[in-house]
Amino acid sequence: MRHLAISLLLLLATQAAFAFDFVSVAEPAVLYDANSLKAKKLFVATRYLPLEQVVVLENWVKVRDNSGKLFWLEKRNLSSKRYVMVTVPSTDVRRSPDEAAGLVFKATQQLGLEWLGNAGSGWVKVRHADGSTGYLKSNDVWGD
Repeated sequence: MRHLAISLLLLLATQAAFAFDFVSVAEPAVLYDANSLKAKKLFVATRYLPLEQVVVLENWVKVRDNSGKLFWLEKRNLSSKRYVMVTVPSTDVRRSPDEAAGLVFKATQQLGLEWLGNAGSGWVKVRHADGSTGYLKSNDVWGD
């Protein structure tokens, strides 16, 4: 029985270690190839860009973008406020999580939207910068 309990605890710890969180860039930030200001600067990430945290250190975070590439950036440049980015040419944002629901607005590729939650059944609740809120398909965005 003791071995079963220990095995269960190890399994839960392993799953927690692989549970990645999404964050967003709080202000334009330099992405590096290593966790040092002396490392090679790769490019500047724009505000609200959603990124997946992979490794978190004291002052640095290793992140993955929607293409799967890995980068390092200073932790101070991240926000826990989540955003998603539209990855398809165009998608409909609806009043409720239903294909038949009324259209609130159309979202175009690379538009950043504030993530308000997972609505289940493949839908995400979002808010546009103008304050409009609605639901879109989770397959149409990165950062959910």
